[in-house]
Amino acid sequence: MTLQIYNTTKRELPEKMLEKAVLMVVKHEGCTIDTIVGVYCGNKMIQRINREFLNHDYPTDTITFRYNKGEDIDGEFYISLDVVKENAARFTETFQHELLRVTLHSALHLIGYNDASPDQREIMQQKETLYINLFNTENEQTS
Repeated sequence: MTLQIYNTTKRELPEKMLEKAVLMVVKHEGCTIDTIVGVYCGNKMIQRINREFLNHDYPTDTITFRYNKGEDIDGEFYISLDVVKENAARFTETFQHELLRVTLHSALHLIGYNDASPDQREIMQQKETLYINLFNTENEQTS
């Protein structure tokens, strides 16, 4: 099992928290990790990936790539810290809360959840809320 978190920016990141969040979702969804790489980057990098792989020429909060099928996950995700910061301001949330939400969202994508349709988006949002609450509860008990 390999879970690697990379920060390509100068911004400080709570890497242990992000690892715990990904591990929690994977475990609770009944999956395991073969290899997951999480890359936290800026708008320039994520826009290039979005353009190159998805033909969308704009920055987005997260892009995920799953390389296999089944319960043992092999994949990677990219999260733009610039978009996380913009979204935190837009939703009047803290940067840390929005960072946690997008990280959970990315893990859910790797597991196989989608958000292309309104019904899928609703399920995804319910899962995000469930895991944010679970994460906060688990961390209150351990701190």
